Amino acid sequence: MKRIILFLAVAASGLFVSCEGDRGPAGPSSEVFEVNTTFTAANGFAQTYTLNPEIYTSDNLLVYELVNTNDNIDTWALLPQVYYFDNGQAQYNFNYSFDQFTILTDADFDMNTLPASFTNNKIFRVVIVPGYFSNKGTSAVDFKDYDAVIKAFNIDDSHVRKLNPVTKKK
Repeated sequence: MKRIILFLAVAASGLFVSCEGDRGPAGPSSEVFEVNTTFTAANGFAQTYTLNPEIYTSDNLLVYELVNTNDNIDTWALLPQVYYFDNGQAQYNFNYSFDQFTILTDADFDMNTLPASFTNNKIFRVVIVPGYFSNKGTSAVDFKDYDAVIKAFNIDDSHVRKLNPVTKKK
């Protein structure tokens, strides 16, 4: 009887050791989008954009504000970004789900008094970093540095896709 049990145990373990499944499809590659938006009371000082393709729950979305251009060199700042005005503070922030993201402003004072330079024609870059990178030694990446992120994840940002906001139905 012991020999039969030993034989069954060895046979069963051989089945489990030799099983290999399909690795599955490769995840989506990193992508970069750009949006140009104006924040107004009419749009609730926020703009929503569709993500196509949708992202996985393990993916990360980073949003950068264009803060300066000097000699054709762009300077980007990771959101959230807080700014201080005479009447209080305001910030750019964002939220996202698997199929959309929203860039928004918030302030501890009446947002209708924000200067046009803060609300009009603001440019943001959106970088999608697939979740499988999270186990690839990304702790050394400075996510505040747009160029470091682009380099670390080998992203081609020479042809950034421009997105238009979702139009709200009346």
